[in-house]
Amino acid sequence: MSFRQDRTSTHPAPEYPQPPSPRAARARGAAREAAPGDPASDPAGRQGRGTGFLFLLATLVSMAALAGTYYFFVRTTTGQFIDESALVEAVEIHGAAGKAANKLLDWLPALSLLIATVMVLIVTVLKRRWAAAGIAVAACVGANVATQILKDIVPVRPYTGVETLELNSLPSGHTTLAASAAAAVFLMVSPRWRPLAGFLGGSFAVATGVSTLINQWHRPADVVAAFLVVAVFMLPAGWLIIRRGPRWNVWDGYGEHWASSPLWLALPALLGLAAAAVAAFSLLSVAAGTGQDSGTTNYFWAGTALIVIAGYLATVSGVWLFGHAARRRSAPRR
Repeated sequence: MSFRQDRTSTHPAPEYPQPPSPRAARARGAAREAAPGDPASDPAGRQGRGTGFLFLLATLVSMAALAGTYYFFVRTTTGQFIDESALVEAVEIHGAAGKAANKLLDWLPALSLLIATVMVLIVTVLKRRWAAAGIAVAACVGANVATQILKDIVPVRPYTGVETLELNSLPSGHTTLAASAAAAVFLMVSPRWRPLAGFLGGSFAVATGVSTLINQWHRPADVVAAFLVVAVFMLPAGWLIIRRGPRWNVWDGYGEHWASSPLWLALPALLGLAAAAVAAFSLLSVAAGTGQDSGTTNYFWAGTALIVIAGYLATVSGVWLFGHAARRRSAPRR
């Protein structure tokens, strides 16, 4: 007796795996290519919100502040008097400080170019950040060229009753060179090093600006204008660098490395506040009539404080903005 299988049996047909759709295949390939620490695979590795708008806003504010600095300190009697008085009173302390400041200014062009060139070349070669190097160098050159153009096209100082040289000295070329070189290094290093680089570079630029005042090369407003010119060029350059290098513009936030310690953000903020207190005390002394005698240096200290405030305000703002724009590798620590 033979048994034959019934062709009408209700046994289920074997299931074979279906080939994935093209969209699913691409998604799986992207997931395999993304490294565990890559911002593309980390849901917390996202850029700060509104970074493009913040960079645009900061650039426009810098341009407006540059125009305001020129108008108040060059076109008005009060601004001219404060600016010129700080320059004249610098004679009173031009002793040993003047000699040290003069040496710094003599070495400044070579020193600035040497530091910036070495640092940019090291980072470019070791990290292969060719595009970032090109953008940073172009912005640095642009800031220095713009400073020289402004010196030529800005009208001479109008006579408003203040005895001063009519030649235009705004912005300071030495300060632009120092600040732009420091900013180029700041843009090239990774986010974990930017807080330290910002503090050191900002201090170098501030020291340069104060030195030009001590040696009576420039007025305080000239130095402040130089900071603002550098900001106008370096902010868009920084945004482009972050956009073109999202994989290396990544960090874990403040405190994950000694170079990204909150100390480097707190120090310039505290120095700026101290300078604001010095400026307020000096100007209030003049307003009260206690600092109008010959031989006083209230306007000099007020002008020096203005340089320190502008330099470190730019430092704190830049470190915060670029820290906000850099992608986070992990969720912020609580």
